[in-house]
Amino acid sequence: MSDQLSRIVALRDVASQINSDGDLDALLRDLIKAACQHGGWDLGSVMAVDLAHGWSLVMARHETSLLPRPLSDRWELATSPALVALQRSEPVYIRDARQSEEFPGYRRDATERDYRTVLIFPMASVDANGRPMVVSVASRKVTDVSADDLAFMATIVHLGAIAVDRAHRHRAELAAAEQLRRVLGAQSSLLREVLAGGSTDALTAMLGDLLNAPVLVLDFFASNLVGFVSPIPEVHDDAAWRQMLEGAPGRQLLSDVREAIGYRRSGTIALRIGEKLSLDAQIEPLMVDDEAVGALLIFGKPDQGDLRKLLIESAKFALGVQLMRSVIRFRFETRTFTELFFEIVERRWRDEQDVLSRARRLGLSLTAPTRMLVIDFPDHTDRSADVSVDAQHAVALLAAQQHIAVHIVAIGGGLVCLVPIETDTNHDLIARLAQRISETLGRSFGSEPIVVLGDTCEGLEAYAKGWERCWRMIRVARTFGRRGVIAVPDLGPLPMLIGAADSAEVRSFIDGAIGRVVAHDRGNGTAYLETLTAYVRSGCRSQPCADAIGLHVTTLRYRLARISDLFGIEVETPEQRFAIELALQLHSLIENSVPPANAPEPVHRTRG
Repeated sequence: MSDQLSRIVALRDVASQINSDGDLDALLRDLIKAACQHGGWDLGSVMAVDLAHGWSLVMARHETSLLPRPLSDRWELATSPALVALQRSEPVYIRDARQSEEFPGYRRDATERDYRTVLIFPMASVDANGRPMVVSVASRKVTDVSADDLAFMATIVHLGAIAVDRAHRHRAELAAAEQLRRVLGAQSSLLREVLAGGSTDALTAMLGDLLNAPVLVLDFFASNLVGFVSPIPEVHDDAAWRQMLEGAPGRQLLSDVREAIGYRRSGTIALRIGEKLSLDAQIEPLMVDDEAVGALLIFGKPDQGDLRKLLIESAKFALGVQLMRSVIRFRFETRTFTELFFEIVERRWRDEQDVLSRARRLGLSLTAPTRMLVIDFPDHTDRSADVSVDAQHAVALLAAQQHIAVHIVAIGGGLVCLVPIETDTNHDLIARLAQRISETLGRSFGSEPIVVLGDTCEGLEAYAKGWERCWRMIRVARTFGRRGVIAVPDLGPLPMLIGAADSAEVRSFIDGAIGRVVAHDRGNGTAYLETLTAYVRSGCRSQPCADAIGLHVTTLRYRLARISDLFGIEVETPEQRFAIELALQLHSLIENSVPPANAPEPVHRTRG
């Protein structure tokens, strides 16, 4: 067989020998063995070049000697020709390593291991850690290497590089298949957990294991944060992390994430953890009916792989289903409480026992003493569902902090808090709760709400009367610009007067006294009622009245004469003056206490 033909056969054998699906270590051992056997070399090795740490590391070696001897597995790059071969992208030929001045490390090793000629080829491939590799072969005698020898060895090395790349792809395919299997299995596990009625805690723990990263699940409706593994173990261990989430930093984190989701759907955000820490996290909103009901935070280095994205989408779906239960339960309880409350205070019930039973199913005893607190939001407050939800969560949290049981009823423009009076309940404690509610919601709304401390209710009729008294106090407080906490004695007799002014007899008295003046002003745009009011308030003295409303005294007298001619109103005697002044005061109270369109009472009285 000719030398050329034998080399072709040798290349075929080399390709067959290294073209297997074995692991990378076995492939490299086969490669260097084939290179030595078919290239006529006595020993050789495949080395990875660790540029970052300055070493060349032996990955696989072959040697014909049977004598055992300790062998070095790494070389300093400063004394190794491997770096030279990589930098030049061409083989390095050392005719006699024992005489080499350029590579003293090889000269010492050549003497110890009895080899002379060395040939080093760069490989067009990398190891499993991404480090470039070289193939080094040596003979025990001085050998002259021809161009054909270099071409033959270069072909063997090239075949080896192809096989290494193929092994990398094969390993990547196996890893991808395994990851896909894990993702599909994770989907099934997550859905089984949700359908079996598992808790958010269990889902969060499972998700952290699947993503192999610290995660945090936020439930906006329950104001709950669930996270078991600290993303900053060097600062907070797992127990300290969970404790921090339950305090003020957790509430601030909940607010920041809700705000972040409001202006973008997903991405990476910097979160404030307390006063000094900031932490990056991948944020994924959890949606129900196109409404963000929570969020998934993933800490650590972001991974944009397709399979990880699929796993995150599966997790979002499972968590969305889980949180949907929380949303439905919250909305149902809120709606049920609200409907029951207005059925009681509007006296629309038919069967008292049925109402009492429904209330007991909701955890409220209507026959036990209960204190009513009514919260009226400021007029400029956004009336969206999120604002009402946030307010309910804030009130519930404040009550829990003071160990006060409370039932919260949403009434559109505000809230009603029903506080059961236990035997050891301190009424001062309820007053402090009302003050905390006013201060906390005031910071959220930008101005304090009206918080009315109502009477103790016991029985359906007491609830209806208590609501009417609280609502009258709110109307009076609105009229006179009062905010904050208000109790019954704070406003004196005004709520009683407003309640009386709502009667048909009082309205008839007002219409008879000044009704024609009111109708004329509304129909013609005149200001006779304003003039009459100012005149009575000034003690029926012309000059002080004219100065107060910015008129000349002659003009004022003309208007008073017209009022007398058109409406027959006289205020010359004390009895006439008192009747007109009383009618004007009652008319002012009624008109100024009419609630705006977003007030709770009209909203619910228009139903059924």
